[in-house]
Amino acid sequence: MKCENCTKKECSKKQKNDDTQSTSVDALSSNDGSEEKNEFDTLANAKVLLSDCLACDSCMTLEEGARVFQQNQKEFFRILNLNKKCDTSKHKVLAVSLCPQSLPYFAAKFNLSVNEAAKRLCGFLKSLGVHYVFDTTIAADFSILESQREFVQRYQRRNQEEHALPMFASACPGWIRYAERVLTNLVTSHICTAKSPQQIMGSLVKGYFARQQNLSPDKIFHVVVAPCYDKKLEALREDFYTALYNSPEVDCVLTSGEIVQIMEQKNVSMKDVTEVAVDTLFDDLKEGDVVRHDGKRSDGYLEHIFKHAAKELFGMDVKEITYKALKNKDFQEVTLEKDGETVLRFAAAYGFRNIQNMVLKLKKGKFLYHFVEVLACPGGCLNGKGQAQTEDGKPDRALLAQMEEMYTAIPVRLPETNLHVQRMYQDWLEGMDSKKVQDTLHTTYSAVSQSTSSLDIKW
Repeated sequence: MKCENCTKKECSKKQKNDDTQSTSVDALSSNDGSEEKNEFDTLANAKVLLSDCLACDSCMTLEEGARVFQQNQKEFFRILNLNKKCDTSKHKVLAVSLCPQSLPYFAAKFNLSVNEAAKRLCGFLKSLGVHYVFDTTIAADFSILESQREFVQRYQRRNQEEHALPMFASACPGWIRYAERVLTNLVTSHICTAKSPQQIMGSLVKGYFARQQNLSPDKIFHVVVAPCYDKKLEALREDFYTALYNSPEVDCVLTSGEIVQIMEQKNVSMKDVTEVAVDTLFDDLKEGDVVRHDGKRSDGYLEHIFKHAAKELFGMDVKEITYKALKNKDFQEVTLEKDGETVLRFAAAYGFRNIQNMVLKLKKGKFLYHFVEVLACPGGCLNGKGQAQTEDGKPDRALLAQMEEMYTAIPVRLPETNLHVQRMYQDWLEGMDSKKVQDTLHTTYSAVSQSTSSLDIKW
């Protein structure tokens, strides 16, 4: 499915510029040859090719392309090897954060339970030299809570502000990049300002955790293990960067598949790894069993926001949500009825075909929904292109079916019930309505002009 840019003349330049751009990227991403060789020198560099990338065409600059190439296993091992050298002033505290949608992949692939997969993945990473392994569920708690509050506020302002509704979810970087690079402010003004779980995790690790450990943020090298490649692009955003310490909130993103490549390089199977409990951000406290949010294939923004809005706006307790599939299984709607009137209409739109249809209706003024959970991957986050792919690059449907069954079996924990989150709002963020909450947990999205030095690049 191609984006709407493919109807524009500039896309015809793609083929003739491929060789020139490829040469430029090679030059930018290569080193001077002085880098020390090590046992992982055979690991491949990140390759970015347009047909697999979920972001829109002509959206990546040469500089971004060079930086994306650095987000691979070699960069991860560069830090590990740096920590083995005598000059301790250059050592880094290596922290890895695991996305919950990655865990069913490891569980299904290695015939483990999700809890076993989390602990063995933690054990494997620590055997390499990683100091801390975290679960990003706590970051999703913050993101969902902030998204819930923002939706209620937008709904209450809907008659005063033209762009208050609909509200679009902001957790998917493929959708965000497409919206900013291709669509206009007509669309971006509707995107929720809450940061994604990945970037809130960056704030937690380099903000809260760094302070707890009495560390400067630039002394932490933060890696995120995620199901899709677009998370690499998200980590490059300038608004997710601490200028004071010259430190990005997320230094490197590795896909689930890239972690498996490291295991294969080391000739290690998850079944042979010792289980180690996953760390938390709170001193020596360890994570218990894996939990998730409502939602069968994602972090569950639609379900949590829908139930919260029903309670806050209409005093209705919604226990179960009924999805109604429309044109296809990746476009579904949920409605709330009160006194014979539809008072809330939400939708889940997965995949670019559904996203483009949704945007077309918005531009025509025929949009009926108050909120849309938008995800670039058909099938949701479990179907990210960084995992569960066959050798020819197609989804492994049998493995995906296993992953979905495992993911839905994980117990649900409501973000409101996380006592650590409630304490952090008061002790670290200075209250739920503070300026620090806005600075730490929110950002802004707006349409940007296409760069003339754009790079057709493909994962």
